[in-house]
Amino acid sequence: MSEFTARFATAAEIDRWDSLVTANPNGGNLLQSAAFAAVKGNYGWDTQSIAFEGPDYTSYNLVLEKSFPVLGRLWYFIKGPDVANVGEIPAMLEAVRDFVKRAKLNVFAVKIEPDVIAGEEAHAILHGAGLLKVPDLQPNDHTALLDISPAANELLRKLHSRGRNAVRRAIREEVEVVRMEATDATMRTMYELMVGTIAAKSTNQVRDFNYYRQFWTEFASRGQGHFYFVYEDGVASVGAFVINYGSKATYKDGGSLQKRSQYGDSHLVQWVAINDMKELGAVEYDFCGTPPADRLKDPTHPHHGLGLFKTSFTKTVTDFVGCYDLVLSPVRYKLWSRAGERVFRQLYTRRTGKQFY
Repeated sequence: MSEFTARFATAAEIDRWDSLVTANPNGGNLLQSAAFAAVKGNYGWDTQSIAFEGPDYTSYNLVLEKSFPVLGRLWYFIKGPDVANVGEIPAMLEAVRDFVKRAKLNVFAVKIEPDVIAGEEAHAILHGAGLLKVPDLQPNDHTALLDISPAANELLRKLHSRGRNAVRRAIREEVEVVRMEATDATMRTMYELMVGTIAAKSTNQVRDFNYYRQFWTEFASRGQGHFYFVYEDGVASVGAFVINYGSKATYKDGGSLQKRSQYGDSHLVQWVAINDMKELGAVEYDFCGTPPADRLKDPTHPHHGLGLFKTSFTKTVTDFVGCYDLVLSPVRYKLWSRAGERVFRQLYTRRTGKQFY
């Protein structure tokens, strides 16, 4: 078994953080990026940059950190740690244990969320490492992934027939997709479309506009975030925000008017974005959130409506293992799991009006 050591990243490594994260074995994740760290730093979290050094590679991972009275610190490896294979996670966790103890960091629990595909073997390894399964936090713990490496003509032929037919019809009917700069007006339009769509098709709550404004600005200012719109009669009818991060692209945010006349407009937005992302070096396109594979047709699932659209491009839904907790202090973790997490989440939301995670 490979052995790892854990440490804080150096200042020089943090200066080139995105290039190091996207060179991780699994290619990193936009939620481990410098842009996302900047956002969460303004929304109730401290951030730490952690490096795992092993015999074959070094894995760089963003940690979100909160401190609580009596309990100490909670660490959240959002979409991490990034590993070559799930069998290396136990060794990384041992490295975390040793690092926290050696550096006297007062961490009572570590939440992990690796981009490891779910399966009996993966869950057995994680349970065997003493991890406790906890509720998932990120929408793309279950998602539709599309290989966009083929040439455009071949890729179009490989799309699910529903998506392919919608794209072709929109092209025939000369639907126009407009790329927009990240201005305040663009972002407010995007937000209004999102709010309307989520109200109509999901039970999820929308974060406040200022959160999205900073999120979109951080990625766009780094050349990693892109806005796409379709207009009807001078009014934005479809919008999407797509992120390129290393070899991965993600349809992060989107929305549309519920009553519109241009058939295939939302599909064409995705098709244009996919081809732009290919030019920027992406080989995989993440539609960012569907129901789990075994609930794809369940109309009661909060992502059901969004899942129908996203799986019109690819039938395949990928289920990742989701969130697990590593307990470092059993007594303090018991306080956290029995009441602490619920109480602190409620207090934070009441005080700030914002989501805890």
